[in-house]
Amino acid sequence: MQLTTKGRYAVTAMLDLASNNTGNPITLDVISQRQNISLSYLEQLFAKLRRAELVKSVRGPGGGYLLDAQAQDISLSQIIEAVDENIDLRRCKGMSSCNNGRQCISHQLWCEVSAQIRTFLNGKTLQMVIDNHNINKGI
Repeated sequence: MQLTTKGRYAVTAMLDLASNNTGNPITLDVISQRQNISLSYLEQLFAKLRRAELVKSVRGPGGGYLLDAQAQDISLSQIIEAVDENIDLRRCKGMSSCNNGRQCISHQLWCEVSAQIRTFLNGKTLQMVIDNHNINKGI
């Protein structure tokens, strides 16, 4: 599995939103500048994150985005799945047809690795990543 920019940028943007949470909405332009992510790309990602109810938008002057749950309640897997990122290493995507219509010799291995990655990402929340970052920075 190679996590594409879609998944990485979504997690990075959500971490920015969570770590700068003052109760006031944050604009995508601010996140774009802080994280060096294209504004148009963020707009696409946040439309998906909003549909997944991970963020909420506030319209008008002073508007922007807020987390729709506490940072400790949002797992990295929720974010990655919200932007349609695939956490599955199997070429066949679970169809067991990767070797000319039959299950390949490594099918079960990739099933287990995919499950481990999913478990890891399910067990990591935005708050955990922020706390770990702060500890490593000595904050």
